[in-house]
Amino acid sequence: MSGAVIIGAGPGLAAAVARRFTREGLPVALIARGAGVADLAAAIETDGGKAVALRADATDGSALRAALDAAVDAHGVPDVLVYNAAIIQRDRPGELSREQHLRAWEVNVLGAMDAAGHLAPAMAGHGGGTILLTGGMPLPDARYASLSLGKAGLRALTALLDQEYRPGGIHVATVIVDCHMVPGTDSDPDLVAEHYWRLHQQPKERWQQEVVHTGSTPV
Repeated sequence: MSGAVIIGAGPGLAAAVARRFTREGLPVALIARGAGVADLAAAIETDGGKAVALRADATDGSALRAALDAAVDAHGVPDVLVYNAAIIQRDRPGELSREQHLRAWEVNVLGAMDAAGHLAPAMAGHGGGTILLTGGMPLPDARYASLSLGKAGLRALTALLDQEYRPGGIHVATVIVDCHMVPGTDSDPDLVAEHYWRLHQQPKERWQQEVVHTGSTPV
């Protein structure tokens, strides 16, 4: 197994997903724009997993592709690509400038498309794999206008990537998180992370394109 690449690797859900995959023996390549990604990789290594930390901003296509190439150099063409990057902010319709909306769209949607387009052909060439996108906002919410638009776009992107890459043996799915994640509750990141592993393990005849985790802690 050549491992998993996780983009938007920070504390919380991404860390839980990384630990879930390393428990199964998969090395992880963690990509984030902040320096904290090195601390996450070090913590995983301390726990007995194998991890490499890489720095890139999802809005910088060339930097993101370079980080993905470095991940391949470290662990080989991945079995799994997880896109977890997002701009999560409260903004109502009309509050953000066009530039702010474009920045959110770049992170919430275009980074996922860039990453999938860069890695999926190689994954298909190695027999297939899994691309998992972290979704949310199953219903639009005027308190989170840019995020609602972004997550709607991510669901559409999931369908497009499925059409494009399913013939190459790639399972594309979205995990929709319909709650505020709180450790120790039914919205615990470790519980949500189980969906990622289960989707990766699904046989092709039972592939799901979307799962929703609804907890008791509302957004």
